[in-house]
Amino acid sequence: MGGPLRVLHVVVNMNRGGAETLIMNLYRNMDRSKVQFDFLTCKEGVFDKEILELGGKIHRIPYISDVGHFGYVKALKQFFEEYNSYRIVHSHLDKMSGLVLRAASKAGIPVRIAHSHNTQSEGGVATKIYKSYSGKYINSHATNLFACSNVAAEWLFGQNSKEANILKNGIEYDKFLFSNDSRNEIRKEFNINDETLVLGHIGRFNHQKNHSFLIDVFSELNEKVQNSVLILVGDGVLRSRIEEKVKQLNLANKVLFLGVRQDINLLLQAFDIFIFPSLHEGLPVTLIEAQGSGLPCIISNEITTEADMGAGLIHSLPLTRTEHWVEKIMEQVKLKKSRKIRGNLLSQKGYDIKNTARVMQVSYLTLGEKRNEKINYIYSNV
Repeated sequence: MGGPLRVLHVVVNMNRGGAETLIMNLYRNMDRSKVQFDFLTCKEGVFDKEILELGGKIHRIPYISDVGHFGYVKALKQFFEEYNSYRIVHSHLDKMSGLVLRAASKAGIPVRIAHSHNTQSEGGVATKIYKSYSGKYINSHATNLFACSNVAAEWLFGQNSKEANILKNGIEYDKFLFSNDSRNEIRKEFNINDETLVLGHIGRFNHQKNHSFLIDVFSELNEKVQNSVLILVGDGVLRSRIEEKVKQLNLANKVLFLGVRQDINLLLQAFDIFIFPSLHEGLPVTLIEAQGSGLPCIISNEITTEADMGAGLIHSLPLTRTEHWVEKIMEQVKLKKSRKIRGNLLSQKGYDIKNTARVMQVSYLTLGEKRNEKINYIYSNV
């Protein structure tokens, strides 16, 4: 047949999120003469241009919120009937992957991967019930299971979680090592002097990321440290609501909304402390990146301890009293720890994307030669 093995990744869109960032990190570090990524999406994304430049194809179908259950199922059926030459489908839709893999199975796609990136579904009661229904098709139609952490595997795969391969959310760690020059350049870009305390957060504006709590923490901190700013990176449905809350608290000149950015490795250099009060997470890539840049990270205790790289940078707190978060921030400010960490720390912990990509490449090529066989690889040390 010739040409690389083409793997179809299924996502809602290719904007910067944890799953999408991992996929792109893998994609950039693959030998694309052997393995090429294509994408089945429902909406445009910020990575689309780069995907096309790297040789990937982007397919689109309408999302369920636009066409309803039967319209979405029909679109999946038509897509996989037309593109049944794919040997591997890798779905990143959490419980919604059940519908994707069922359609792929009916079309005769031999390798069907379900990948868990979270520990809880988003949405209201009706949405969660529907997602639970969709998720029931995963274990019966997936040939292989992947997860970013053990808790993420347990949530999505239940009794089959032991079969899941733990694929760590690796990064190009050398790009995130602390640079004082980059710190000064970014702070200059935003007119922030070196004495200003900069808190930072990276994440979509949705319920899961708990921005409202974050703003409450910063509001209280700002009363104690007036020379402080909060930088928020990302976009999402709740952004306007958070912007309005910031205005009501008279913090508009203290909170910077940067939207989606491609220079996360540089922005992290400008932060002093990384704040991450999520209600739930699988294993957030941004938390690995923040530790890679030597940032103290104050995070919700709802986040798995698997995210701790062992560099003494993770501080977990319950989402109960904002004053405890402020106290922890003040404590870290006084410590003034060095941002330098061992360059090989993340590699030793298995978060070097180059190694992860090599292992995944071998796995894809091996799986691509199989038909309807459950093959389990051990990724725990990747």
